[in-house]
Amino acid sequence: MPISIVCPKKLIEVALPLDAINSAAAREKSIRHGHPSTLHLWWARRPLAAARAVIFSQLVNDPEDLWRCQNPGKEPNQQVKGHWTKARAKLFGVIEDLVLWENTTNEAVLERAREEIRKSWRETCELNKHHPEAKELFNPETMPGLHDPFAGGGAIPLEAQRLGLEAYASDLNPVAVLINKAMIEIPPRFAGRPPVNPESRRDKGATLKTWHGAQGLAEDVRYYGLWMRDEAFRRIGHLYPPVEITAEMVNERPDLKPYLGQKLTVVAWIWARTVKSPNPAFSNVEVPLVSTFVLGSKDGKEAYVKPIIEKSGYSFTVRIGKPPQEAKGGTTAGKRQAFRCLMSNVPMDYDYIRTEGKAGRMRQRLMAIIAEGTKGRVYIAPTVEHETQAAKAKPEWVPDLKLPDNPRDFKTPNYGMTTFGALFTPRQLVALTTFSDLVSEARGRIHQDSVAAGLSDQNGCLDSVASDAKAYAEAISVYLAFAVSYATNYWSVIATPAEGFIRGTFSKQALPMTWDFAEAPPFGATSGNWLAAIEWSTKALELLPARGVGVASQCEAQKQQLSQNKVVSTDPPYYDNIGYADLSDFFYIWLRRSLREVYPQLLATIAVPKAEELVATPYRHGTKQKAEKFFLDGMTAAMQKLSKQAHPCVPLTIYYAFKQSETEATDGTSSTGWETFLDAVLKAGLALTGTWPMRTERSTRSISLGTNSLASSIILVCRPRHTEATSISRRQFIRELNETLPLALDAMTRESEGLHSPVAPVDLSQAIIGPGMAVFSRYSAVLEADGSPMSVKTALQLINRFLAEDDFDADTQFCLRWFEQHHWDVGQFGEADVLARAKGTSVDGINQAGVLTAAGGGKVQLRRPAEYPADWRPATDQRLPIWEALHQLIRSFRSNGETGAGEILVQVQSKAEPARQLAYRLYTLCERAGLAEDARAYNELITSWSAIESAAASVSGSKQRTLFE
Repeated sequence: MPISIVCPKKLIEVALPLDAINSAAAREKSIRHGHPSTLHLWWARRPLAAARAVIFSQLVNDPEDLWRCQNPGKEPNQQVKGHWTKARAKLFGVIEDLVLWENTTNEAVLERAREEIRKSWRETCELNKHHPEAKELFNPETMPGLHDPFAGGGAIPLEAQRLGLEAYASDLNPVAVLINKAMIEIPPRFAGRPPVNPESRRDKGATLKTWHGAQGLAEDVRYYGLWMRDEAFRRIGHLYPPVEITAEMVNERPDLKPYLGQKLTVVAWIWARTVKSPNPAFSNVEVPLVSTFVLGSKDGKEAYVKPIIEKSGYSFTVRIGKPPQEAKGGTTAGKRQAFRCLMSNVPMDYDYIRTEGKAGRMRQRLMAIIAEGTKGRVYIAPTVEHETQAAKAKPEWVPDLKLPDNPRDFKTPNYGMTTFGALFTPRQLVALTTFSDLVSEARGRIHQDSVAAGLSDQNGCLDSVASDAKAYAEAISVYLAFAVSYATNYWSVIATPAEGFIRGTFSKQALPMTWDFAEAPPFGATSGNWLAAIEWSTKALELLPARGVGVASQCEAQKQQLSQNKVVSTDPPYYDNIGYADLSDFFYIWLRRSLREVYPQLLATIAVPKAEELVATPYRHGTKQKAEKFFLDGMTAAMQKLSKQAHPCVPLTIYYAFKQSETEATDGTSSTGWETFLDAVLKAGLALTGTWPMRTERSTRSISLGTNSLASSIILVCRPRHTEATSISRRQFIRELNETLPLALDAMTRESEGLHSPVAPVDLSQAIIGPGMAVFSRYSAVLEADGSPMSVKTALQLINRFLAEDDFDADTQFCLRWFEQHHWDVGQFGEADVLARAKGTSVDGINQAGVLTAAGGGKVQLRRPAEYPADWRPATDQRLPIWEALHQLIRSFRSNGETGAGEILVQVQSKAEPARQLAYRLYTLCERAGLAEDARAYNELITSWSAIESAAASVSGSKQRTLFE
């Protein structure tokens, strides 16, 4: 008889301190300096805190299940159960420390986590020491490595390396592969080495210093980055002249008098796109398309552009002071009419502007100059000299790669800007080609300096396992090329002016069309200057773990073999949310120019591979249905690969990111992308054992403002489904849910332990999916009454119903969300109106239901239980939400005890169970928020529920009549 593998449940399959993880992940999104994301931009990168917590909890054994595996057939006593509680709390404490940004490089905290991981591995090996493949699978001295087959921005492999695992990253996208090489592969190879640059070798302090991790690498990136800046200035500095403050300027603007005769450094040129006026009388005039004329709106620093209309055209000047109302809208004329002609006020719709653009008649005109003054920014009117100087730039190379025919994410082709080269001004192209070429020149200098510093010169290369002088020079050049990518994000005609800085090209996960744009000089001191790019990169480089083994390679997830007997944690593409391949060409064309000699195979293609990319993109596949099939088939194949290859004793963790609208959908978590992804996972032969909602996006980032954007991630915890899995009926499935979910809910909320719940009430509806889908997915099928297999959507609805969410009416959903935000306090009517619309109801309707009152001054608030009328009659209530029934029960219970509540319960019998579930949820919410009195009210009702039901039965029985009455 074959020996089966003993697999204790991991912590992530039972319970997590979700609040602590979410808090740290949300905070991390506002941290930039030193964060690995600043090495190179990548879209929808997961927070390090979330990745670190997931990997740790994926590897450590849950204390309860470990005990049961170690003591098969035994029943635990209270002392043993108490040990589980303490052990689980200890692991929670490790996670709570581990996720803090301040502890990212705290070796004491990290080593505690590593030791727990090693301990769990030894325990698992001991349980399986008699297995025939114990030598290969369960060597207590050798931990399995971790592989991420959709590595993307590299957060998961990086944190695996930080936690002491060998890290393996693979991706089809060469830009993603380069990012992972820069984070996990290159730093360990050159860790602990001193810098090779001549300045450091001459500095006695530097030669005596101990260089930890990637500090030496970072120091050389700084040195050669500065050399590139100086060399670039020598070659193209004349294209970026300072602005001289003349007497004529001072006469018009007395505020410029302190700068008379000075040459101020320009930090940005503000340009406006132009088209020919549609008015025949001004058909020779190129009129501007300006979203706003406001340059600065902060108190005391207000400035704006004022157009001066002349007979034959117009000019721009700059005024200081509070902008007039008309300046705020620029030349816009509403969404449909788009813009208006500055000369004649004739509207210009988007069709007209597109026609002009596609005909090659869209131009640009300098609108303002922003310079660096002694006390901040100085706003100056455009000069002929500066516009002329910009026109002198003649790039030697223009990228002619066509922009994709992707109407959702790429808007510039609609206006005639159809190539990547069209996204840059000639001067920007000159700067980018200059710096890209200087990366290659710097590589040669670093090679020479490395030999002079004593590194062997065996002509090894970075694309092998070499770590000699040539390989080191190539390594430094990778980070210098990443600095060019940073600059590229700012040196494009998509970058727009913002208050005090420049907003980069990718403020959204798309390439939009912009009208007025900001051009940053490489040698200035504002967003996007070259030295800032170097500084961002080096700060991140210094904080990388630079330890152990790291391997990054290019391959398709459906074909890779790297996952064999490894831990798998991955963040795959999310259906059709982001077109990574299309977007990354923006950087790829410049990285290829700088690094093709370093990675000739990785950068062999003209553009990033796209046909095989696992994204449901209709424009690429012809129809939405074909795109969905491509995604489902490809993701299923990838998941099957992972299911077969992953280490049998460790669950797989898979990230799925929701769009905001999916989270708010009336079907709970049900949505096309979500269901399709789950379906792919289940068809791959995987069973779900956990789902955890993690907030991994900042709600204030620009991509989320008014858009259907990613809001949170769901971590799916999976194990291979048993091959002998059978089918069950719908009735059996529901019975198992009723047996399983209460225990799972208790473990998640720690209710029976009397401890603070580590999972917020708002997250329970998503977290409970895990144990629910564990029941659904452990069977080959759940059969409906007609014999057809139950759909994922139906299963999700049945699981959600456990928390009575599907039973909550729209009014109650509004009240619950409003209470989470405002409790019993007043709030703005406008905010209430927005929320009510989202829930499919109205403020007026909720007011009619009697649960909401107007507080005056355009404000509203929920009624407290004591404010509900005592003469209420449910039978005559035309609008009776569950919220009202619950709070009438509380009012009556407090006034008349169990009998009074029982009388109410009889009259609202159909809403009884949802009201009880709502009470539980509100109790948890109040307990967490420190609302002791409110929590007590809900808790008293819950604990007295059986007595209230008995009282209700008595009331109902006493009212029964005999046959003869």
